[in-house]
Amino acid sequence: MTNNLQQLYGNIDIYLFDQLLKGRFNGCKKVLDVGCGGGRNLIYFLQNDHDVYGIDPNPDAIAQVKSLAKTLTQDNRSENFTVCKAENLPFNDETFDLAICSAVLHFANDSNHFDAMLRSMWRVLKPGGYLFARLASDIGIENLVTPLGNSRYALPDGSERFLVNEQILMEYTSVLGGELFEPIKTTNVQNLRCMTTWCVQKVASPKTSPKERTFSL
Repeated sequence: MTNNLQQLYGNIDIYLFDQLLKGRFNGCKKVLDVGCGGGRNLIYFLQNDHDVYGIDPNPDAIAQVKSLAKTLTQDNRSENFTVCKAENLPFNDETFDLAICSAVLHFANDSNHFDAMLRSMWRVLKPGGYLFARLASDIGIENLVTPLGNSRYALPDGSERFLVNEQILMEYTSVLGGELFEPIKTTNVQNLRCMTTWCVQKVASPKTSPKERTFSL
């Protein structure tokens, strides 16, 4: 059983796996992984006839995911995987049914950078499309993080991250023209760090441009 699960899903994010079990993304033909790394969240999609794309700023990661895609399917072209940054996605508006962004947004330099990455992903989502995001937050450890400026914080685990909270995520959900398709959920790892799952469906156009509104903690 363990070997079969590994072959079917690889080292997939457990909360993304949860959405797959619920059948949430069954109708999502065209999938983009923003910050795909070596493709750990793409194995299921590659093996089940989805049109899969991925971007990552690391050329080695893109080489790895291209090799993975070639191994798993002949239908996904190598040019689907591109070296670039999340804030500058090289795709047309309203292209994808699903955008996955796992452990990327908390590397934002500041609130403007976070806003640019998020709106770039939102731009390429089709109406009715889904954004699945996992990112660091201060939810549950508000008094344990140390502000460093520019909405970045030192965490008890020794790392430095851009952190969001529930208010910011709910404000963005509204301003972008989205609706939660799953309640916001946060995993607290022994008060060392917290990772939040944010699941939003695109139902309308954004109410403001990136330059008109940004958010900070």
